[in-house]
Amino acid sequence: MTTPRTAADLFRFLDELGIGHTTKTHPPVFTVAESASLRDEIPGGHTKNLFVKDKKDNFFLLTVEENASVDLKTVHTIIGAASKVSFGKPEKLMEYLGVAPGSVTAFGAINDTGKNVTFILDSELMEHEVINCHPLSNDATTSIARDDLIRFMEATGHTPLVLKVTA
Repeated sequence: MTTPRTAADLFRFLDELGIGHTTKTHPPVFTVAESASLRDEIPGGHTKNLFVKDKKDNFFLLTVEENASVDLKTVHTIIGAASKVSFGKPEKLMEYLGVAPGSVTAFGAINDTGKNVTFILDSELMEHEVINCHPLSNDATTSIARDDLIRFMEATGHTPLVLKVTA
């Protein structure tokens, strides 16, 4: 397995693409509740990420607004999964996206060189001009323009699906 890319690698890649980004470091946060204190300092849409799989081992990353809820019993009908979904194992999260639980991020696309994951961006999250994601670790938050997030994902070889997956 190749070594996952770091935040520095991510920032270099964004710079090479000419994508503007700002990053604020902070103490590690593992939950949406823990990160709520940062809201006043970091404007834009804040994300929650669900790494899920179906019974055929198709993997999906659902990136939604931090307070949104996703119905895991029915979301498979929206995202095109072969069955109801369950959470992916931490080993697969590291293997495919190069991150540990608590650091899951849409920026993990940079590590998914085998195109093992389908990325889903919730349409309500994408109403925000600026999207905030962890830069491959949960001790910082990187802000990026909505359209640039899609451009970043396309540059990694992924075409994210923008779908309404929240309840």
